[in-house]
Amino acid sequence: MQRKLLIWLFLAPTIIGLGLFTFLPILASIVLAFFKWDIITDPQFAGLDNFVAIAGDPTIRVSFLNTIGFVVVAVTLQLAIALGLAVLVNTRMPNVLKSFFRSVLFFPLILSAASVSIIMSYLFNENFGLVNHLLNQVGIGNVPWLTSPQGAMVVVVLVYVWQNFGFSFLLFLGGLASIPKEVYEAAQVDGATSWKQFWRITFPLVSPTTLVASVMAIISALQIFDQPYVLTRGGPGDSTRTAVMVIYESAFKQLEFGKASAIGIVLTILIMLVTALQFRLSRRFVFYG
Repeated sequence: MQRKLLIWLFLAPTIIGLGLFTFLPILASIVLAFFKWDIITDPQFAGLDNFVAIAGDPTIRVSFLNTIGFVVVAVTLQLAIALGLAVLVNTRMPNVLKSFFRSVLFFPLILSAASVSIIMSYLFNENFGLVNHLLNQVGIGNVPWLTSPQGAMVVVVLVYVWQNFGFSFLLFLGGLASIPKEVYEAAQVDGATSWKQFWRITFPLVSPTTLVASVMAIISALQIFDQPYVLTRGGPGDSTRTAVMVIYESAFKQLEFGKASAIGIVLTILIMLVTALQFRLSRRFVFYG
């Protein structure tokens, strides 16, 4: 009995924290999705009205399409860059250099997304930004990075990928370290080129790590908020407005907390469906040999 009490005593802070700050807010959000509430007046039961309003709101529809398009491009770039750099760092080089590159490439991840976005907004400024200054030096005119729909989304993708690829990079480094060196040595004896070694050995054997990295990257990208909010405020127009931005605007600008909760539930269901699809497809494309 004393041992059980001691176990529960050590678990209590975590259980209480999860209950108060995770499970209780989730339950409250689910309940609130069926009410209309602006904080000022009493909540009014609305049934499925909030979900019907979501389906008929073009801004919400565009924001989800923007989010999905962003995820496809950003996650693809993030994983490709992370895997490529991991392969390069994993080559034969002094351990000091490996440690240096690991630290440097992971460093952007520990920075504040808001502060990084503010700095990037100055770098990509159309009139006095460093990027356009360099482009002018090579004969290319000013590019409207943050004032055109295509340019703004490009900047959001680049800033997000630059700041977040470091985590995937470390995952791939761990996956590459688990591949036996004897496999590469045997391939070299058989005359396999570096590209064939990557495509026939590295890529298949690192597929479990790719699955984990892609799941985490997609879940994170679907919840993007900081970069587009600081860089463009969702503009120009609605070209960079994302699902989480719409949740924020519905709750704290329009005071429609029920509608915001409903959008959050739809986004959560989307994340769950995408994750389930990934694990389903992994049965065919992930090699655990």
